[in-house]
Amino acid sequence: MKKLFSLCMLMLCIGLHAQTPSPKIGTVEGKVIDAATNEAIPYATIVIKSKADSKVLTGAITDDSGNFKIEKVPTGALTVDIQFIGYETITKEVNITNEATVALLGTISLAESATTLNEVEVVAERTTIEQKVDRKVITVGKDLVTAGPTASDIMNNLPSVNVDQQTGDISLRGNQNVRVMVDGKLSTIPTAQLLRQLPSNSIKKIELITNPSAKYNPEGMSGIINIVLRKNVNIGFNGNATLGFTREREAKFNSALDLNYRNGKFNLFGNYSNNIAKNRNAGDIFRPDENSLQLFDNLDNQKNHLIKVGIDVYLNDKNTISFFTNQNITDVKSNGFVSVLFPDAPEFNNFQDFLALNDNLASQYNFNYKYNISEEGESIELEADYNVFDADNQFDFVFSGANTFPDYTDFAQTDRDRTTINLDYVKPLKNKAKLEAGAEARLFNSEIDYQSTGFTFNEAGVLRRTPSTDFNYSRDIYSLYVTYGKQYEKWSYQLGLRGETVQVDANALSTEVETPDTDNIIFENDYTQVYPSAFFTYSPSEKNSYQLSYSRRVDRPGIGQVNPIREWATPLITSFGNINLQPQFTNSMELNYTRKLGNKGTITGGVFYRIIEDEINRAVFVDRTDLNRIILTHDNFDNTSAYGVEISSNFRPTSWWSFNTSFDFFSQTQRGITESLNVPTDVATVDNIVRETRQVDNQAWNFRMFNNFTVTKKLNLSAFGFYRGSVQGIQFEMEPMYFVNVGARYAFAEGKGTLSVNYNDIFNTMRFGFDGQRPFRQSGEFRWESNTINVSLSYRFGGGKYRAKSRKQRDKDVKSGSGGFL
Repeated sequence: MKKLFSLCMLMLCIGLHAQTPSPKIGTVEGKVIDAATNEAIPYATIVIKSKADSKVLTGAITDDSGNFKIEKVPTGALTVDIQFIGYETITKEVNITNEATVALLGTISLAESATTLNEVEVVAERTTIEQKVDRKVITVGKDLVTAGPTASDIMNNLPSVNVDQQTGDISLRGNQNVRVMVDGKLSTIPTAQLLRQLPSNSIKKIELITNPSAKYNPEGMSGIINIVLRKNVNIGFNGNATLGFTREREAKFNSALDLNYRNGKFNLFGNYSNNIAKNRNAGDIFRPDENSLQLFDNLDNQKNHLIKVGIDVYLNDKNTISFFTNQNITDVKSNGFVSVLFPDAPEFNNFQDFLALNDNLASQYNFNYKYNISEEGESIELEADYNVFDADNQFDFVFSGANTFPDYTDFAQTDRDRTTINLDYVKPLKNKAKLEAGAEARLFNSEIDYQSTGFTFNEAGVLRRTPSTDFNYSRDIYSLYVTYGKQYEKWSYQLGLRGETVQVDANALSTEVETPDTDNIIFENDYTQVYPSAFFTYSPSEKNSYQLSYSRRVDRPGIGQVNPIREWATPLITSFGNINLQPQFTNSMELNYTRKLGNKGTITGGVFYRIIEDEINRAVFVDRTDLNRIILTHDNFDNTSAYGVEISSNFRPTSWWSFNTSFDFFSQTQRGITESLNVPTDVATVDNIVRETRQVDNQAWNFRMFNNFTVTKKLNLSAFGFYRGSVQGIQFEMEPMYFVNVGARYAFAEGKGTLSVNYNDIFNTMRFGFDGQRPFRQSGEFRWESNTINVSLSYRFGGGKYRAKSRKQRDKDVKSGSGGFL
């Protein structure tokens, strides 16, 4: 985007300093090269000014060969400034007259600026937060990278974001219905696995898009979290290497190597990262009515490898082609042990050992072509993205004690693919207006082949072999969108509409002929929906800005929520999906205010309100085949609503102390169906199951504060504190959770190297505790390795000059004009 930047700067200067023109009969020509390498410098800015009053008259930028030719130059005594980022500016004097209309400047050599010679990409010391019209943009500074080695480690430091430290599930504004993208693209890699794979120092910024426009996919009630990775835009060979080690009880290693070579019209890039770790977690659940205690102990041994290679080809000023592929290889081995203890009747104690093996490969192939129709910003862009996910899973269950249930093994093979094709058109209009339109096709298919050596009871209490099942699920979505935006002096607006038609086909077919009592399940759901959006921005001054927005969104059930095959089981709990889940729809409204506090920082505040139709939520039912067991699944509940308040600020009180802080409060009325037994389980029958519709006001609040202290130019210290209040759900109430992290960062080798040390959860207070009444009275707590020490080392190498075009990518940045969208 260097050309676009140069054009914008040039046109801005001309617009600000226009004057009554002299006769335009002259021509200025020349060529710009690097003084050290004698290589041409493309897209350098040429500005022609009046010598008398220094007002800008006209200008241009150099082409790919460094040449420039500016025609229709006014007559008179002129100065010509030749400038480019990272180089010293050179000024030439010319005189255009009726007799001498052509000024030949020849070859102009630019020398590197001493102040920017070694700056490949300047990474800010401190993290900044900026509220834009539709999103909150967190630019990740060196302070936040100290929080941990992976993207998952730094997510809890962000306003409104929470990561379940046990499962890795991510939520935004208290809701897990959120889509996570990397560089504007979805991945077939499970979100928890993806976040643990991405190195934290590879992240440039994180965008919290809580109310996306009609241009974006409407999926995710809470919106979109877009992780934007750093890009090397330097000519020559450059790279960065990172090593990290984390430990509490078990060792965890991560490393990454980023390489980039850019020369002229080509940009080659590649990176490799890994996460090799053992993670131990444990928990307990107590049921007072039967005086039973469940104890859980689990050890995960995971190896993740991520490889990315790609190429950008800049054919000319108007045409750009890009291609990249991601290959993510994962190998996970989990060992677990579950004990069910009855202190009053130890003869009923039973135990379960399980071993889970998971090998998967996720592949992504992305092609992008962009044609710049005009220099005014009119363009058309085609992108094709293909994802493949293959996984082999094996689960071995071994029982002992009073439980007479036979040992068994579950096998599951998953083949999943998704194809996305986008076609986007952008047309700037007169008077700061913009029209955007596009079409998209998303084709998703998943096939799971499940086999088991075990046995199950049917509802009649008859023991039978667990049927082998083929589960096929496909979802094809075709959509069109259009948006129109216009910007005035102090306010702007954007209106949009997206229409989608969806075709869903799912079936779970038994392949066991000896189990005729097995029902084959077939589900179809075809529907068409429209998703309007509207955004209004008002900025009465440079310090104050207001944003009002509305959008309609959808949450389509995920593959894990609809898969009817047993996901996992313990002696008292079994987890299934619900193939009949319907999508939920949300109408979301937001009002935000941003106040700039001079050069000290900013403060933002906002409120939102949502109306949710056919809410998808967790459901807990009594197992009809064994009344001591419960079934975890998902179901559609009644319509509900939610609202919340957010306040965040980044502020620098002194030259040595800066902080980011945020407070958020959310409330959602949840209605759902719960089941319980009205008599002790040892005498209960199916007739004793009581089903009730329950309503709770689920209120949650979070407070977090990240502090950065500058000790010297090379040494920085950090401290992060987090507190989450209790949360009331339909099944149980979660207890408050809080923790404190501290860290230090030291820069060496003239800023090219960084050594970071971080101590997480220094008081060892991070726990997930709960207390519930349905379907049984129970309380419990789960713990994981949170009291950890992390040491990481990062080093940047290479010395190319900052002068190439940035690689284009969909949804990468946001502009403030026309409602704030690309």
